[in-house]
Amino acid sequence: MSKILYYFRPSHWADLLDTLPASYNVIAVDRDKPAPLREFPAVVIAQTDTDPLEVIRQLTPPEAPWCAIYLLRSDAVVDALANDRVFALLPERVPRLMLERTLERAFESLSATEDRLRSQGELARANADLETLNRIGVALSTERNTDALLELILTKSREITCCDAGSLYLVEEKPEGGRRLVFKLTQSDSHSASFQESSLGIDEKSAAGYAAATRTVLNIPDAYQIENFPFALNRDFDRKFNYRTKSMLVVPMQNHANEVIGVLQLINAKRESGTRLVSDQVVERAVIPFSQRCQQLAASLASQAAVALQNSLLYRDIQRLFEGFVKASITAIESRDPTTFGHSERVTKLTLGLAEAADRCATGYYAGLRFTARDLQELRYAALLHDFGKVGVREHVLVKAKKLYPHQLEIIQKRFHNACQSVQLASARKRLELALSGRESDLQVAFSRVDAEEEMELRRLEELLEVVTRSNEPRPLAASDSARLAEIVATLFPDQAGQPEPLLTTAEFQLLSIARGTLDAEERAQIESHVLHSFRFLSQIPWTRELRNIPRIARAHHEKLNGSGYPYHMKGEEIPVQARMMTIADIYDALTASDRPYKRAIPAEHALQIIEQEVKGQLLDPGLFELFLDAKVYQLTAKE
Repeated sequence: MSKILYYFRPSHWADLLDTLPASYNVIAVDRDKPAPLREFPAVVIAQTDTDPLEVIRQLTPPEAPWCAIYLLRSDAVVDALANDRVFALLPERVPRLMLERTLERAFESLSATEDRLRSQGELARANADLETLNRIGVALSTERNTDALLELILTKSREITCCDAGSLYLVEEKPEGGRRLVFKLTQSDSHSASFQESSLGIDEKSAAGYAAATRTVLNIPDAYQIENFPFALNRDFDRKFNYRTKSMLVVPMQNHANEVIGVLQLINAKRESGTRLVSDQVVERAVIPFSQRCQQLAASLASQAAVALQNSLLYRDIQRLFEGFVKASITAIESRDPTTFGHSERVTKLTLGLAEAADRCATGYYAGLRFTARDLQELRYAALLHDFGKVGVREHVLVKAKKLYPHQLEIIQKRFHNACQSVQLASARKRLELALSGRESDLQVAFSRVDAEEEMELRRLEELLEVVTRSNEPRPLAASDSARLAEIVATLFPDQAGQPEPLLTTAEFQLLSIARGTLDAEERAQIESHVLHSFRFLSQIPWTRELRNIPRIARAHHEKLNGSGYPYHMKGEEIPVQARMMTIADIYDALTASDRPYKRAIPAEHALQIIEQEVKGQLLDPGLFELFLDAKVYQLTAKE
């Protein structure tokens, strides 16, 4: 390599410099009209009286490697030349041999300086690359959404390699067994092609398949001239969109277990990132092969991306697993209590609708209440699972449609049947006694009188049984029926042993006297215990940080603001706002549900009026109920 040596002419040193060995490239510079110096590293021969150092600086780029050797006249001011760019001061009549040796040392110094600067530049670039990869790694590790993560991986890969387009493939299991590459994503600066998911074999028939099968990074300068590989480029895309695929970088994405889980395919590295490749001519001018540095960066990013993607896929699988568990839990609840089919999902829809309405609210008490996507997910699971504790309640209590269980009503009906038979038997005995006694002159009249008494008693028993049947329905008990029930309890008939037996036991009387609904105090306590069962069950699940409040929300959905709710008798702000939302949704659905055998569905307007009365009674949150009305949240389940 020649050594660049500049001098300013005219100079009486020109002849001497021209005699230097051929390894020196001596270049003259006009002193009157000096042009910028362009070749480096270089040594400048200057004279103290005519070539100020400041002038030489103006002719050179700031970072260019150069130094000056000044030839000194006897009257030169040496202090003015004390500078790191001045390598040596030589006498005006320096011997040729001394000049050559000084030049050799000057170029050695420049070479060492250039190596140092190059190393510093490479170190700075490596640090910048590392910082870029770290930033990308942080971004990849924090993205939970798989689709967004795939977009991020491809976008960042294209950014650090300055390429025009790229594609991303994922390895998936085939239904019939084996694995395949599925085309998941494509990006391009020059074209907006429609995306259609397709698949490739993990084999040697394509660049992506070959990279996945062999775990090899492919750096192809020109995809139209692929040599020494068993595959060729499929040009269908290029022909369809008038594109020219030239340089390609295909990187297998391997996880921590060295398993290939995807392939990153980058296309057309560009000199300048903003260039759009709209023609073959632009491609030839603007597209370059992927450098070794780009290959290393892409490989590093692919490694990070594989781990992040593996974690994301695992997170997605866990989410799907949990979703399946939640659905199975709901199925378990509804299997034990089919009459409430769909209740959990309807309550969830209403609760989330109310939460979203509160989040949008700009005025009122809840104007500052906001819910993130994770908050809503937490609330969704809490609402779906709020009744799971019903699996711990005895099934016959859960499905009790009337005040008496079917077997209890059947026993009462048998008693009435036996009582009717006793009446009929007693009448038959009376008729026999009349016939044998001979006391009656007109037996027909006597028999008619017995028959009338029998008919009256049977009608009375029938009416009493109707009272029992009517009182068994899940509605408030009429005062007249309550009095008749007391009459039934006092009515005795002989059993098979001839001993007096009441038509109605005290326990049955108490059940039929239930003022509202179908449950007595003990049964209601069992039903209410489902909240405790739910809390105990949900508390055993190792929830993530984002979902840790699910048990706390679910356990409070039957609490009331004045402390009259259950099971903890919380008051006011002690009840989580999410639970207060769920309470309104739960009551509304219970009132309007059409599938409850123990009550008729109430029209929406009437249900809202009932809830409004509870709001006025300081049982339910007035601000949330106002949102429930204003946002028409109740209409979300109108067609279900």
